[in-house]
Amino acid sequence: MQTFSLLWRTAALALGLALPAAAQTGAAPAQAPDAVVARVNGAPVTAGDLAVAADDPALSLPGVSDEQKKGLLVDYMVDLKLGAQAAEKAKIGENPDFTRKLAYFRDKLLLDEYLEREAKKAVTPEAARSLYDETVKTLKPEEEVHARHILVESEAEAKKIAGRIKGGEDFAKIAAETSKDPGSKAEGGDLGWFTKERMVPAFAEAAFKLDAGKVSDPVKTQFGWHVIKVEEKRTKPVPGFDEMKEQIDTYLTRKTQQDIITKLREQAKIEKTAAAPKAEEPKKDDAKK
Repeated sequence: MQTFSLLWRTAALALGLALPAAAQTGAAPAQAPDAVVARVNGAPVTAGDLAVAADDPALSLPGVSDEQKKGLLVDYMVDLKLGAQAAEKAKIGENPDFTRKLAYFRDKLLLDEYLEREAKKAVTPEAARSLYDETVKTLKPEEEVHARHILVESEAEAKKIAGRIKGGEDFAKIAAETSKDPGSKAEGGDLGWFTKERMVPAFAEAAFKLDAGKVSDPVKTQFGWHVIKVEEKRTKPVPGFDEMKEQIDTYLTRKTQQDIITKLREQAKIEKTAAAPKAEEPKKDDAKK
């Protein structure tokens, strides 16, 4: 498959260079799945075959027009048929390893198709809205702070900086000159908006106690000494349904599929023989990582 994929991409590049943009206009009429688009030593290649190949992630070609891709898919399927016919003559299909691989991929494809079909039944607009409504009920309003900070090594230096700022000097300018925090120094110490749990406790406690526009006394954390200025405060808005819909659909899909597998296991008679390898328990050190 890697060889075919490489040939596919090489052909695509050549085609992309050879065809001018003007040749990419016009859409071909839709074809019936059983419409024959090519024959390889008498074996048909159908529009349905092309549709299956088009869904293969390995054959993705961003930036290539639909018409170009259709032409490439025909060439790819021709090569695939030729290779498969040669493999049949070489009796590759009679190899026990190949038979096992074929059985494995058949089972995998069947499972994938089954889970996808069942998930589509579960991921409905009504189910998504219901999950959103239930989730929103549990969300508590969170306070957010927009703040700047200056990080230095000593308390004495922090006190000196705090005094300069409270004396009227520009916080952002002093931050750019003195702060040891490489992530915010270039932005005048700006940390953007954050909730309390995103910061270390001592820093968060000081920042959330300050009123907007106020500057803190020096605050010590494991990183050093901070001088903090709160720019703004707000209550974090609850995300709307449209913002969360993609996450909700993903959750519903995964939960449905997980529930299906769990139910199938519960209803099945599963016996592991003595030959089955035992799953090792994770080491304590690994569990902490």
